[in-house]
Amino acid sequence: QVQLVESGGGLVQAGGSLRLSCAASGNIFSINLMGWYRQAPGNERELVAAITAAGATNYANSVKGRFTISRDNAKNAVYLQMNSLKPEDTAFYYCHANILFRSWLDYWGQGTQVTVSS
Repeated sequence: QVQLVESGGGLVQAGGSLRLSCAASGNIFSINLMGWYRQAPGNERELVAAITAAGATNYANSVKGRFTISRDNAKNAVYLQMNSLKPEDTAFYYCHANILFRSWLDYWGQGTQVTVSS
């Protein structure tokens, strides 16, 4: 059994910062891609940022230059530093990981709410 547990969401004013954390635990042999997705009401879930085990990153155009994704492979953890937050960043943020135990599977966290007030 694998679990992803997120923390760090909350309410912040526009221009402020938040840091999301996500830790994977359970039966884990290896983790490939880790990332963050978000979903606002009425919208589809979208990729925010992703990072490979080697540290290569990919960002949505809307967050480039404001968000930074990082990971700690020893802790099976991924982080999202969000700066210069805008009201349009308001969404439920989900952690994702591609994890190998007996086979490669995708796992999701329960999500954490980020609300940016104007």
